[in-house]
Amino acid sequence: MNIRTIIPAILLVLVALVPFIAGGLKVLLTLALAKGIAVMGITVLLRSGQVSFGHALYFAIAAYAGAFTLMLMPGADLIVVFAIAVVAAVVSGVLVGLFVARYRFIFFAMLNLAFSMIFWSILEKSYHYTGGADGMRLPRPTVFWIEMERGAYELFMFYLALILALGLGWFSMRWLESPTGQLFRTIKTNETRLQYLGMSPQRVMLVGYVLSALLCGVGGIIMGLVQGVVTPEYAFWVRSGEMVFIAVLGGAGSVPGALVGAAIYEIVRTYASAFAADIWQMVLGIFLLVIILFAPGGIAGIYNSLMDRIAGKKEEGE
Repeated sequence: MNIRTIIPAILLVLVALVPFIAGGLKVLLTLALAKGIAVMGITVLLRSGQVSFGHALYFAIAAYAGAFTLMLMPGADLIVVFAIAVVAAVVSGVLVGLFVARYRFIFFAMLNLAFSMIFWSILEKSYHYTGGADGMRLPRPTVFWIEMERGAYELFMFYLALILALGLGWFSMRWLESPTGQLFRTIKTNETRLQYLGMSPQRVMLVGYVLSALLCGVGGIIMGLVQGVVTPEYAFWVRSGEMVFIAVLGGAGSVPGALVGAAIYEIVRTYASAFAADIWQMVLGIFLLVIILFAPGGIAGIYNSLMDRIAGKKEEGE
């Protein structure tokens, strides 16, 4: 093993041990992992040169699908809730994707934002069904048909989020390196080439778009189940912008960077709001501004630069 793999392995072990060495961070990191999974969906789109300011739509659809499932099926198992929520995100991703996959750049970004804000408005106005701005509760589901106490449930959700983050992250990277993923990335460099090859850019874009919707949906249902409540804020444009910021912070196009960026963002935001309640937005903004100005490659770029320097020094020493 070289240093590039040793450091991530050590960090992974430390994260896995958080419930035992820093139990107070357990829920915070669970929320960060949920957000990181959703940000991976934005990262996938960035590989094609597209950015969405409305992917909170799928984050919210999955969370509300889980809430309605638990309302209509009290005591439903986590597997059932999770499956319905993810399917709802994927189906909505297909339906919206059939329309937006034809557009690029600012039109793509704004159309996604429009769909997200329409859904937010429906959630706000449908008070009798969604609870309006107050949102809906997500009662604690059974886990493999076993009722868990709060502590055990939170511990289970932490490791579930960690396993899903690793599994979906690995799958996303493998997909991006697959023939289909390579075609998807070609949209950024030369979309006309796809047409010359007899490929439909819209169809290729749709596949990647649905994958991004799935990732956002998984993040949304984890967030809802951990917080125990879902509100229209899940679909608001601020949530989508937050995801884009985290993707830039972690390193645009970097799947591992999405997870690391989400963890750093959530920790900075939480502690800034706790110790600088009146100016926490400014603290967070300055932090992001410094990263963007001095490390345009994000956290992933900083890490890769450090590893390249260390490797270079080793070669010189040899």
